[in-house]
Amino acid sequence: MFRKATLMMAAIGCAFSATAFAEDATSTLQKIKASGVINVGHRESSIPFSYLDDKQKPIGYSMDLCYKIVDAVKKELNMPGLKVNLVPVTSATRIPLMTNGTVDLECGSTSNLLERQKQVAFGVATYVAPVRMVVKAGTKIDSLDDLNGKAVVTTTGTTSDQLIRKNEKGMSIDVKNVYAKDHAESFLMVETGRADAFVMDEILLAGLIANSKNPKAFAIVGPTLRAEPYGIMLRKDDPTFKKVVDDTLKGVMKSGEINKLYQKWFLSPIPPKNINLNLPMSPELKNAIANPSDKGV
Repeated sequence: MFRKATLMMAAIGCAFSATAFAEDATSTLQKIKASGVINVGHRESSIPFSYLDDKQKPIGYSMDLCYKIVDAVKKELNMPGLKVNLVPVTSATRIPLMTNGTVDLECGSTSNLLERQKQVAFGVATYVAPVRMVVKAGTKIDSLDDLNGKAVVTTTGTTSDQLIRKNEKGMSIDVKNVYAKDHAESFLMVETGRADAFVMDEILLAGLIANSKNPKAFAIVGPTLRAEPYGIMLRKDDPTFKKVVDDTLKGVMKSGEINKLYQKWFLSPIPPKNINLNLPMSPELKNAIANPSDKGV
């Protein structure tokens, strides 16, 4: 009986070890170690978080934070020569490319939403963004009521149209929703008159306006539809990799280095036109830095 119990416990132990090994072997860190490559997803027009400069190189606040994570991964795996493969993503492709293993980190302007947490995970919040809308200056659009009968553009894969519907409950508003592939195209639709308003995170709208041909031709208006925390996106159910991500970001916040990065991207001239967004850090972001959290909305 004792021998049988011992053999059974050993079998269970071996099965547990095999399962643990199988789970570990499919972790992001193991995937990176085996391939010698970390795949970093980036945006092309999410100013100042992740966008292309005049040499088509991805730069921005989120990119700088992600490179900190890449350095931490190199140290964790003892792979100083780890190759970084930059993969462009859009609002529509970022989650599918994460869940199918194409990208290991998504460094852009992705809101940490409870609905998205069903598919992916997020590092601690690195920014908090109010959602508003941009219109051409001088147009009589200041509130959701003014959108009745108007064309409102939404970037495919974002939640802006849902927010409009949620905030217009009880109102007699008939909004014509149109869609664009990315933020640059959405803004262009307003610029060319194909849409009356573009609903998006205020900071992204400010970046698009600052880099437009005539910044004074646009205005950010309306109430805040929601304040959304941004997070570096990674695969779900990978606590080992998430710890590397979170520990790195918390370290940047605790050391105060996050303030230098904020100064660089939000309070100083940035490429490619050396325009200063001049956007001071909000109380919500200061709180997120002081109390790091991956809580979604």
